[in-house]
Amino acid sequence: MSTFRFALAQQDFPVGATADNARRVRALAAEARDRLGASLIAFPELTLSGYPPEDLLQRPSFLQACGRELEALAADLEGIAAIVGYPDTRGEVYNAASLIRDGQVEWTYHKQALPNYTVFDEKRYFQAGTQTQVFEIEGVRVGMLVCEDIWEAEPAAHAAEAGAELILVINASPYDQRQAATREALLRQRATENNVAIAYVNLVGGQDDLLFDGHSLLVQPDGSIAARAPFFEDLLLGVEYDSSTKRLTALDWPAPDNRSAEAVMYAGIVRGIRDYVGKNHFDGVLLGLSGGIDSALTVAMAVDALGKDKVTAVMMPTKYTSDLSLREAKAQAEHLGIEYHVLPIEGIYESLTSTLAPVFEGRKPDITEENLQSRTRGVLLMAMSNKTGRLLLSTGNKSEMAVGYATLYGDMCGAYAPLKDVYKTVVYRLSRWRAAIDGAIPEVVIERPPSAELRHDQTDQDSLPPYDELDAILEHFIEGEASAEDIIAAGHDDATVRRVIRMVFINEFKRRQAAPGPRVTTKAFGRERRYPITSGWR
Repeated sequence: MSTFRFALAQQDFPVGATADNARRVRALAAEARDRLGASLIAFPELTLSGYPPEDLLQRPSFLQACGRELEALAADLEGIAAIVGYPDTRGEVYNAASLIRDGQVEWTYHKQALPNYTVFDEKRYFQAGTQTQVFEIEGVRVGMLVCEDIWEAEPAAHAAEAGAELILVINASPYDQRQAATREALLRQRATENNVAIAYVNLVGGQDDLLFDGHSLLVQPDGSIAARAPFFEDLLLGVEYDSSTKRLTALDWPAPDNRSAEAVMYAGIVRGIRDYVGKNHFDGVLLGLSGGIDSALTVAMAVDALGKDKVTAVMMPTKYTSDLSLREAKAQAEHLGIEYHVLPIEGIYESLTSTLAPVFEGRKPDITEENLQSRTRGVLLMAMSNKTGRLLLSTGNKSEMAVGYATLYGDMCGAYAPLKDVYKTVVYRLSRWRAAIDGAIPEVVIERPPSAELRHDQTDQDSLPPYDELDAILEHFIEGEASAEDIIAAGHDDATVRRVIRMVFINEFKRRQAAPGPRVTTKAFGRERRYPITSGWR
């Protein structure tokens, strides 16, 4: 019988922080050796560079820095072997993983399957590897794969054919609301078709518009799940493999993550805010708190991410702002204990309309005046951001961004948009979930009809279909890539479908100028969904 103990580093390795990432590898390796008694530790994909490094991979100085850190690690690590991911530049550039053991880089594996879909652009940067890598440690033969390799059948099959009894997969697999179930089903399939155990370690943390959820997995040869790590938590996970039974055992892992889908998504967005603000070295955040549900949810997330002392909220009323909005925005700010300001903009707005009156003469008031209110707020918020050094959060949601129900240089101002990929109907679900915990979001704000409050008695449904209907059409069209005819055949009104699709197409120019926000659906605006601004296709 042969067993060996190893560790999985479900940790955050920020993009570009090569020296800091190497220091973290040293510390975690020492902890795995001393606390867990591990003889091997595996780190996530592209450990040293962070993922995705994008066009940093085209800078020779960056690639050289990654190589230097790997060489230094080989000299420093003692008493434990380590699998470390990095961009290897021998000849071409490869997405690589090396085994460091006994003071040297023993071998280097090159990722064979390069994803080039959804958020991935790996064929832009890397050459594909062609060789299978199986190594022995503590009498156990281990096959090495990197992320996308496990999504194709051949790499795992070749490793098993080469004698691997255990497959180790290092990953940078981004979160979306369906990915965990898809990932788990895939790992079950690979384990059973090759009769091997699989240890899967995933990156965790926020990187611009991507969230990495961790949720590392241990899968037995029969496809059963031995352990699931929690979502969005930095963990050092101990594992033992018994070659006589071919089974994996989790050593003191946290309790299974049984949180609801809303709780997991909420935790991911909170992690995204915290990491975006922290990694970009901002002192805190500010946002416009309007008394509506989007800003109410955003401010609660910001406080959960950063703490109340790092959040500033600003109410900017006009004559169209309701007493309910004024009352509930203040009440929420007091409940959360955050810095709160009221800056009336009626005088500024009147000054602007007065200045514009000569050039607007003979033209009736329309959406121009509504947008002017929003842009006035944007100017004030950006001024406060400049003066205080706090990052401005935009509070718009995916439904609004899809159809252009947002004002450029107004409510779209901001450096990060936490709800950018969250449909309005999901905003309601997240808000109800969070409100049930401690009342952080006022119930009346959740239940009121949504309104931009840019004119008297305005509601969103003056301009848009009901959100249940709108979001269903949008999901068909965006995530499902369905045609108008397909969506109509699914039971939606012909005129409404065609109107919604037209709004999506004509507002691409706005989305190109929008702040980044965390991806939570299967097709987010930005790096994942890239449509031309100028196009005759409808």
